[in-house]
Parts: sequence; C-alpha cells; structure tokens
Amino acid sequence: MSIDMAPRTVATLTGEPILEIRDLAVDYGYGADPVHALRGVSLTLHRGEVLGIAGESGCGKSTLVYAATRLLPPPGIIVGGEVRYHDPDGAGPVDILRMPDRDLRAARWQDTAIVFQGAMNSLNPVYRIGRQIVDAIAAHRPHTSRAERLERARELLVMVGIDADRVRSFPHELSGGMRQRVMIAMALALEPRVLILDEPTTALDVVMQRQILEQIMELRDRLGFAVIFITHDVSLLVEVADHIAIMYAGEIVEEADARDVYRRPRHPYSHGLLHSFPPLHGPRRPLAGIPGSPPDLQALPTGCPFHSRCPAALPECATVHPELGPTALLEPGRRVACLLHDGEHELPEILTG
Repeated sequence: MSIDMAPRTVATLTGEPILEIRDLAVDYGYGADPVHALRGVSLTLHRGEVLGIAGESGCGKSTLVYAATRLLPPPGIIVGGEVRYHDPDGAGPVDILRMPDRDLRAARWQDTAIVFQGAMNSLNPVYRIGRQIVDAIAAHRPHTSRAERLERARELLVMVGIDADRVRSFPHELSGGMRQRVMIAMALALEPRVLILDEPTTALDVVMQRQILEQIMELRDRLGFAVIFITHDVSLLVEVADHIAIMYAGEIVEEADARDVYRRPRHPYSHGLLHSFPPLHGPRRPLAGIPGSPPDLQALPTGCPFHSRCPAALPECATVHPELGPTALLEPGRRVACLLHDGEHELPEILTG
C-alpha cells in the first residue's frame, strides 16, 4: 500500500499524555439563564489508553467530547477551559479550542477521529461507502492517486471484518453492525492517535456489540491509538477500559482504574450504576438501581447534585458542594467528589468493599 502512513504498534506506547482536558465548561443557551451542561471537567488521556466515560443520559458525556473536539452545535457554547493535544511529532502541546480553523480541519481524522452513535445518520445515503472513505483520504492526502485511495478503502473494510467488494455498496444495503464497522473504518483511515467512540454499540444486539468491541480492542493493540469510549453501560467499560470516569450532572464524580471502579466503587452514584445490571458470574442478587431522576441542569440543587438520590447522604451534603480529589485512603489514581471520603465520617457498608 503506497499511501504514506507509518504504522504504530502497541510496543511504541509510553503512557505519556496525549489529550488533556482542563476545567472545560459548556453552556447551552444565551442570555442570563443558560443551562450549565459542563462545569469544570478535567480529564487526561494517555497514549494507548482506553478511557471510559459513563453516566446516565443527559449527564454531559457527549457534550464533553463534542466540545473538546469543537464539534459542539449551537446553542452549545464553550465558556471556559482548554483542551491540549500533545503531538508526539510536534514542538509541544496545542490548545484545540484556540487552533485556527485551517489547522483544526487538518487535525481532524488525522490526529483525532470520532465514531458517532447513529451510523445510518452519519453516512451519506446517496454515496457508496467506498466513495465516502476515499473522499476523507483525499481531503488529507491529495498527493495520492484515486487507485491508491480506493485500495486503502478496501484494506480498511477488510480490517474491520467486511468484504472488500462492499466498497460499492450503499449504506442502506448494509446491516446496522456493518454500517457501524464502516464508520470505524472511516475513522481509522488516516490512523489517528485518538479515537473517540460515542456509544458506538447502543443500537446493536448483544452479539454484534461483542464482535465490534473485540474488533476495536484488537485494532487498538495493533495500531496503538488511544480511545475515549462513551457509554451509559458501565458493564461494557469494565471489560474494555483501562480507566473509567463517572459523570453526573455535568461533572466527574469518580475517576479510577477500571478494576477499582468495578470492585470498590467509592461514590454512591458509581455503586448505583454498577448495581443496575445483573452480574455475569456468581450468585444472583437483586438489582438496586438508583431512585429518582437526574436533576434539572438549569436549576441544580445546592450542595452535592446527587444528595437527593443518595442512600448515604449526610446533612451537610445539601449545602456543601464536594470537590473532586483523592480519598482519605489516598488510593493511587483515584479521585472522588464525595464528602464521605474526607476522613471524618464513617463509610457506609456499600462503599467499604
């Protein structure tokens, strides 16, 4: 294959930061009474890492990544923060939020790429899928010939488990799982260093979900890109993510190694999410769920936004807003936004595992 793209393997990974989100704040709406959809969110994605972001619908997961990549549609407004991309081949980190439009267009697909939720809505229904992949390559590799681009499109389809002859198919001629694989192929066309997956398996059956997840992880190991995986299903992240951030009401309330979140959730909301689906192994247990509904982002309650639904809420939770930080146990790599972990309160049984 003659298109100039140097392969990257998992052996080249260093664990260095590749994307840093710092104090990102987003509002929806104009005027004196906007909806504060994100409030000071900070995250770090390392090279080769799979970072999972989980939470209920409306907690700000998709808003976070669309704002970080400057794909946020109106009336969304970025009101603060920075998103620093560390280019291993560049002179230093650049702030995506302040990049000139020309540089931003060049960076998309090449540095960062997104697989959206609805593949049928993301693919153009009147163009063959081969043409759509070829057009993306041509925009960034104009020196290549059409034959080279078409060959690359065929290789990409084979890479994601689709017959190369499908380059001549229209989107409506493919199943839902195949369309989602085409979107993954398009996202990987220029071998980006960061791949963002916005609930890529939501509309698929469990068998197809498994196949696509295994495909993504195999490609990650082979090509060495980092992944931000967004989903409301924490059980998926437990299997594929290295690190998990739990979001609630536009904030991160817990962040830790995936195994630690699964075995020892420290925030009552994380515990509720994990106990909202049946265990795959071991004895059966009742599903606890989370009572109530997420708060209105336009009229957030004082104190901790989760306190009205929290089974372990303290009296001060209604007035004191907890900051995201280390627990009193100083567990490495873990941050929690909960007053229960200040070292002055006895932890409830659900958080002492």
